[in-house]
Amino acid sequence: MISGLKALTARGRSFLASGVAALLCAFLLGEHDLLRIGVLIVTMPLLAAMVVSRTRYRLSCARRLDPPRCPVGSEATVTLRLENVTRLPTGLLMIEDTVPYALGARPRFVLDRVEAQGVREIDYRVRSDLRGRFGIGPLTVRISDPFGLVELTRSFTISDTLVVTPHVVPLPRVRLSGELAGGGESRTRSVAAAGDDDVAPREYRQGDDLRRVHWRSTARYGELMVRREEQQWQSRGALLLDTRRYAHRGEGPRSSFEVAVSAAASIGAHLAHEGLGLRLITDQGAERLPETGLGWSLLDALAEIRTSSARSLEYGIAALRQGGGEGLIVAVLGVMDVEQARALARLRHGNVTGVAVMLDVAGWELPELGENEHYQAARGVLAGAGWRVVRLPAGASIANVWPDAAQRGRFAFTGGGS
Repeated sequence: MISGLKALTARGRSFLASGVAALLCAFLLGEHDLLRIGVLIVTMPLLAAMVVSRTRYRLSCARRLDPPRCPVGSEATVTLRLENVTRLPTGLLMIEDTVPYALGARPRFVLDRVEAQGVREIDYRVRSDLRGRFGIGPLTVRISDPFGLVELTRSFTISDTLVVTPHVVPLPRVRLSGELAGGGESRTRSVAAAGDDDVAPREYRQGDDLRRVHWRSTARYGELMVRREEQQWQSRGALLLDTRRYAHRGEGPRSSFEVAVSAAASIGAHLAHEGLGLRLITDQGAERLPETGLGWSLLDALAEIRTSSARSLEYGIAALRQGGGEGLIVAVLGVMDVEQARALARLRHGNVTGVAVMLDVAGWELPELGENEHYQAARGVLAGAGWRVVRLPAGASIANVWPDAAQRGRFAFTGGGS
């Protein structure tokens, strides 16, 4: 009741003040009719406050995001499900969901009445041009009486997270030797043939082909054993993303950094679809990927990545060197000097394939300048060490220049029209 009185609107407080004034005048003047009017006016906001205050736990709320993650520039639908869990109908409900500024204005709705045990579903759309993880919620419900005398605010604790991932473009398939750890182009290898003694057998399971029974192992273990005919090889690679603030130019979604993140996301999603397990590495070292499955874990990590204050790639190169075992290294790079290019170039050895996607960062400042001397020198160092160098100029799509990754140890001049 006390909380209801605190929730009186300006109209409710005016009614209450008018009623008290009418009562005082009725006592002073001895007017019985005025007394009845004063009682009526005072009673209305008091009754409204009592009724509204009892609606504290009448509603349950659920929220659904479709989809729970979306690329920048795409829309997601938020569905609110409100249920009246009591046997009494509600009054007027004013609903407001909490969303970050990046997703747009706060959505507001008005429900006239929700019947007993009734359910209402409300949809609204959100859209962001910025990457990140955005919390949606909690939901706020303002309960009002039909006369607008009392307005009580209640907030739910439930909230959800919308992940806005970088823009991903489909890439053409490019043959990259060294994609598989241990070398070779095949995804599977036969490890046994009929009659081999060095086979690693397993116990027979219902549905196994009887032609796969390994009789020597069956006699040895005393139970039916079958051959393991195929062993899956884990494909491994590393994706290096240059996040140094000084290595990029421009601001907002069209900056060279955002283009680099989008390129890394596109390459990572493409290679993950090909079955390659990737480590994400930045100039700060190896990034820990969330456990959300192949491909999505990388996109979720890239959704939150930000520029760093580092001036060199030493920690990223050290992480690549310590990891070992990768058959493929893809580096998405900003401004590079010759010394950093030499340190990176030394990572390519043996059967390791190195692909350097080099952003022509000068084009983000003055597009007419094109390549500068530092860019050409760094590119020459990497190409001379056998790296496949892909130039990504301002305004070009990674899909257009990605076929240049097939060029071995020499400059690639296609894509983007330098």
